[in-house]
Amino acid sequence: MLLAGEEWAARFEGFQREAWRLETLPQYLVPQEAEEFEAFRAGARIDPAAVSNEYTDRLRRQVTQGRIQGRVHVLTRPLSDYLRFEFHHYYKAHSLAGEQIRILDVTNRTNPLEGVQDFWMFDRSEVVLMNYHSDGRQIGRKLFNGGIAPFLECRRVAVNESVSFEEYVKGVDL
Repeated sequence: MLLAGEEWAARFEGFQREAWRLETLPQYLVPQEAEEFEAFRAGARIDPAAVSNEYTDRLRRQVTQGRIQGRVHVLTRPLSDYLRFEFHHYYKAHSLAGEQIRILDVTNRTNPLEGVQDFWMFDRSEVVLMNYHSDGRQIGRKLFNGGIAPFLECRRVAVNESVSFEEYVKGVDL
């Protein structure tokens, strides 16, 4: 089942305990971000503490409800321009709003999740595969209809092998 629109948005409103994502790409080409990305590349910066939008408001509300949203991004250095943008423009603000963001840097080590594709997992019971072109353009999202044990193991490895976003960016020029 392909997920889009209200069906996709409902996953983020309807989960009971946890929404969790694995990200593996050095960039995600999202048309809605193009203008902000170019401004970032030209030197524009935002105050992450001042960000208030639908996403951060939902994160704050979920935290008060005892619901967790988190992710691990697998990456290598040097950081791509897009990752620097994503860290500054989104991850800082999302982290301040309550998202549990972690980084798995595999620059000088074997990637324990080599070949695993991006996915979202909801309440450790439903998996949505995120499909992308190699350049980071999204193809679509598809509900996975098999056993989720391999995804639970990927989540376990990703969390255990990563560090918090806050720890990772100490001393990093974004």
